[in-house]
Amino acid sequence: MASASSRVGTDCNVRGWPRRARVVWHPAPLTMERLETRLAGPLLLAPRVFGDNRGFFAETYRAETLEAYGVTDRFVQDNHSRSCYGVIRGMHFQIGDGASKLVRCGRGRILDVVVDMRRESPTYAEWEGYELSDENMRQVYVPIGFAHGFCVLSDVADVLYKQSNYYSGEVERGFALDDPDVAIDWPVSTQARTVSERDRTAPQLSDISSTLPF
Repeated sequence: MASASSRVGTDCNVRGWPRRARVVWHPAPLTMERLETRLAGPLLLAPRVFGDNRGFFAETYRAETLEAYGVTDRFVQDNHSRSCYGVIRGMHFQIGDGASKLVRCGRGRILDVVVDMRRESPTYAEWEGYELSDENMRQVYVPIGFAHGFCVLSDVADVLYKQSNYYSGEVERGFALDDPDVAIDWPVSTQARTVSERDRTAPQLSDISSTLPF
């Protein structure tokens, strides 16, 4: 069967009976634009949004578009979190086989943050943040070897993300979101933050660096 990205034309002979259809293949247009990032590895993606008086339509995931940007991960789990203003979740990663993520904000606005955990990387322990919202509809691909976290900037935010491995508490790890050596510039004051006990008591990155598998 021809794909949606192809054009099928049918010719008719002199008796009016159709001959075999000719299939002309056209490469599918990229449905997301890759935006510039400082760190090598993560991808910041902006989907094509089609709007009219009914609202809008956008593709939020298309495997062949990600493959065009070098992402061949097979995502096996979808997650959805809802958080209020000032909530910070992070900084999280998985050991073992690891897990990449594809993150977007379906409602509200967040600062999404990644930290390079690859010990041989020239940008090890450096961070970068991207604003994701239901207005810009941007997404972040977080590859294995990076920690991930986010801070809610709106009254409420729904964060949805795919990951390439199943969640398991046995391999889930993290480090302190206020680690002074990493120095993430969170846009919410310390007094206004809501943080889980697990994240509040997470170790410094320097305390776990020798155990990192990346």
